[in-house]
Amino acid sequence: MNILIIMPDQLRADSLGCAGNKVIKTPNIDRIAREGVLFSNAYTVSPICMPARASFVSGLYPHNHTMWTNAGSLPPDDETFFHHLQRKGYFVAYIGKSHFYPHRAGDHLKNHEDYMRARGIDYVHETTGPWATVRTDSYMTDHWREKGLLSVFREDYLKRRDFGPFALWPSPMPTDEFLDSYIGRKAVEFIEGYDGSKPFCLFVGFGGPHEPWDPPGEYAEMYDPDEVPPPIPPERAREWTPPYAAERMRKGVLEGLTDEIARRIRASYYGKISLIDRWVGEILDALERRGWLEETMIVLWSDHGEMAGDHGRLHKSVFYESSVRVPLIIRVPGIEGGRVVPALVEIIDVYPTILEAVGAEPSRRCFGRSLMGLLKGEAESVRDEVLSEIHAFGCYNYMIRTERFKYAMNGEGEGFMLFDLEEDPDEQVNLIGHPEYGDVEREMRERLLRAIASSQCRYGRGGELVS
Repeated sequence: MNILIIMPDQLRADSLGCAGNKVIKTPNIDRIAREGVLFSNAYTVSPICMPARASFVSGLYPHNHTMWTNAGSLPPDDETFFHHLQRKGYFVAYIGKSHFYPHRAGDHLKNHEDYMRARGIDYVHETTGPWATVRTDSYMTDHWREKGLLSVFREDYLKRRDFGPFALWPSPMPTDEFLDSYIGRKAVEFIEGYDGSKPFCLFVGFGGPHEPWDPPGEYAEMYDPDEVPPPIPPERAREWTPPYAAERMRKGVLEGLTDEIARRIRASYYGKISLIDRWVGEILDALERRGWLEETMIVLWSDHGEMAGDHGRLHKSVFYESSVRVPLIIRVPGIEGGRVVPALVEIIDVYPTILEAVGAEPSRRCFGRSLMGLLKGEAESVRDEVLSEIHAFGCYNYMIRTERFKYAMNGEGEGFMLFDLEEDPDEQVNLIGHPEYGDVEREMRERLLRAIASSQCRYGRGGELVS
């Protein structure tokens, strides 16, 4: 069984047709959902790029691997699920954005291929994400330089940076040379040229739909801002709201982010998603031409969501649903598809799921839980709660979510978020400090502390990190 992992960057859970969005056009991703299982309550363990990606491949939480922000890297010899696949006889290929280490100004990603191979990857064709492409080189920028397009891209991005967060104009890049088109095309070329001597695991890391809001060509005109879903308004502090929680509600809210601007942002964001969906279809077609599609396990996920105007915010780094809930679709040959599973799951649960699917030995230290029972319809849940954490707004932040409630606190133990998601799915009434919810707050705090305490790691005699 081959394995295809598709990871768009900063893709909201609700921005897919298969997730119930009636405006966006994602027929190819929808096809994967029809043939697989959509997990409607999948959560990132950190709503920011590098920590989430490190957790996905290592099976650890940020408090284990200590990457809390977009800085640092996992040790070169640290275990990933790629190593398990190699031992099982797989050829592992990585195409696109990995962000397993910092993308520094003046550097070229080919200088880090030894590090990537130490991660358990045999074939490496890395690119940067959108903003890092301004300052960091890769095979993609080499290609653009030869085509006379690199200066076009970089000059446009410098203008966007000077303009600010509401830079809303189409990319000057040709559609077929756009960042995500380059990544999709390289994935197709890999499939077409692979010799098939071993089963493969191909990881395709798209750079979009991460901001800026720059879809190219026809994708810039694909969606009418008046027809996209409106943003969720900011919630307001109540008479019971503690001062620190009220302060956190205000942090990150952008002045000037009107509903009109938010809708224009969403229209552009949707255009970038539809371009990625086009290339998902091209990748599936390439697999079909090689006769491999029916024997390929497919995983589609994202590292975190995008606020897209919800609660007066853009981007991520917060624990609102728009930022912390992510898409997760898994298609396994031989398992009936077309189902939606509402069970709570975390992105690190993909690691043991892949190992079980291919019959590999389980990891001794991965904190993920296999989803095979859910995929086969033999289980209803694997978790009672999900955990997420990040260093943002000058402090450590932790979140736990059960089927009904979501609670968050900072590293000093100050609670700043309590939502009843059953009664208030849009997170408009923050119940932190509410006298009638004191018992719920205490219970959620205890759950959070237990979750952190029960997921600690230590190093063994040989330096191997074990649980």
